[in-house]
Amino acid sequence: MRQSRLMRTGIILTAVLFFITAAGCGDSQWVKKGTSLFQKKKELAPRYLDFEDILIPGELEVDKKSVYQSPGFSGGVLTLKGRVDMISLVTFFTANMPKDSWIVVSEFKSPRTKLLFQKDRKRCVISISEGILKTEVEVWVAPTTEEGVPDNGLLR
Repeated sequence: MRQSRLMRTGIILTAVLFFITAAGCGDSQWVKKGTSLFQKKKELAPRYLDFEDILIPGELEVDKKSVYQSPGFSGGVLTLKGRVDMISLVTFFTANMPKDSWIVVSEFKSPRTKLLFQKDRKRCVISISEGILKTEVEVWVAPTTEEGVPDNGLLR
């Protein structure tokens, strides 16, 4: 009799714990669609950070930054990291930079891809490299002179 009562208490306790656990999972990111379950992918909206004219993918987080800001100009370097593949980042920047009036100057695709852009009185270099767990993106913004690059320089 005592064993039967103990066993019944154990079953009830197990059932209660199961329902508490199931209720706690109710707010997870699983969505029932038809007869199967799919995990809902969190889409993080792209946003502008320290440079008001360079859109950054939402999946990237700031790792380091060294930014100079004054009225009418922001420059420096912004280092970001995230779990995004290189090809989608290249596609993102080449599609979105022209929307903010940036002109694609050149692209250098390699294990460390470089994208070069220019507009008005500034230049932007975006460097993308894939690591073991995360991809690193460096966004460099620098001012240029009104005349542009001198003819006797490296880019002749």
